[in-house]
Formats: sequence, structure tokens, C-alpha cells
Amino acid sequence: MTPERYSKILQVLKNRQAGLTVITDEVHKGRNISAIVRTCDAVGIDTIHVVTPKAGFQNYRGTALGSQKWVTTAQYDSVATPINSLKGEGFQIVAAHLSATALDYRDIDYAKPTALLLGGEKPGPSQYSLDSVDHHITIPMMGMVGSLNVSVACSIIMAEAQRQRTNAGLYGSDYLPKALFNHRLFNWCQPTLAEYCDKHNLTYPELDDTGGIIDGPEWYRAVQDKMKLTELNKPSA
Repeated sequence: MTPERYSKILQVLKNRQAGLTVITDEVHKGRNISAIVRTCDAVGIDTIHVVTPKAGFQNYRGTALGSQKWVTTAQYDSVATPINSLKGEGFQIVAAHLSATALDYRDIDYAKPTALLLGGEKPGPSQYSLDSVDHHITIPMMGMVGSLNVSVACSIIMAEAQRQRTNAGLYGSDYLPKALFNHRLFNWCQPTLAEYCDKHNLTYPELDDTGGIIDGPEWYRAVQDKMKLTELNKPSA
């Protein structure tokens, strides 16, 4: 790994926002999910919460241009799970939905821990979501069409969240929990080795200040010895 690459990884991780995320409530088009993931990466979101559509996801051959490697997707069968979990962590949840009580999306304080909830392409957010969130928000429309593509709406709202959080000094200070930060750092610097460690339930070795493994040869020998011992202790067939 080059020093420039390692520096980029550190910079991106230090700007990840512990207090900003997105919930998709049965968004079913693959291209929209991909576009939302790209937006989330761009504004420093670590994890998005995706509720699986009852009819499944629509096939899509495009990609998120690699951003899916940097943004974790947590999947759920019910929207109640991420809503209740995030509320328990102190997040305010705002749903993009035009209603009689909807606020202009710019009137929300995104410096607070915030989850943006986006509904499915045609039905919008589920009734449970609408009844459970803290606010409904809307993007003022000046044209003949009264709504935006869900991924476009996500980008517009997240741009405002990024602006507010930048002004509040949260980029570089709203850090991920240390254990999660270190987990991401190792996975991003050493993806193949991370996969191997996960498969064999091994503790990640420490990284040096270039993203390399400290005492690499010794660690590999210890792992080989452990794997040999595991093979020897296997019960015979």
C-alpha cells in the first residue's frame, strides 16, 4: 500500500459521521439503492439501513462505482427494527414525505444525530414509518412535477446535512466508535487478510503507520501453528 493510499483511507475514516445515516423503507430499484449508497459515501455515512422489499429488489447491472465497498449495508425484514434501534441510540428520524405537518428539509437540525428515512418508489414510507418518525420533511418544488426520484431526494437532503455538519465542525470530530474505526481501518487496508481472519475467527493483527502488519512474519507463523494444531485436534472420521 502506498503512503498516499493509506493517508486517504485515514482521512476518509476520520470524516465518517457517527451521527448520520439513512434508512430505506422498501426502496426496490437496484439503481436507486446504488445511487443512495454513493451519496452516503460522499457525505461520510458509514452504515445505511436497508429494509428488504417484500417483492425483492429489482435487478440492476450497474454499480455504485465501488462505493459499496466503503459503506456497510445492514439489511432488515421490518422497518421497525432500525427505527427502534436508532431511536434507542438517540437519533432523530426524519421521513421524506409530503404531509400537512411536513417541514422544509432545510429547517431540520442535522447537527443532531439524524437518520433520513426514504420510502419505496411508488408507495413512499410505510404507515408505521410515518407514525414513528420525529418529523416529515419535504423539498419545495417549483415545477409541474410534485416529486423527485428517491435517490435524487436523498442527495439533496444529504447535501444540506453535510453543509450543516461542516459548519458545526463535525467532520473530523464526530468519530466512529474506536473499535468500529479500527475494524474498518483493517478491512480497508488489508481486505484479503481481514476476510481470512473472519473466516477462521482470528483476531486482527496490529497495523503500523503505513497500513502494513506489525511483526508480519511472526504473526503468520503463529497463525500457521494455530491452524496446524486445529487440524491435529480434529476428531477422526
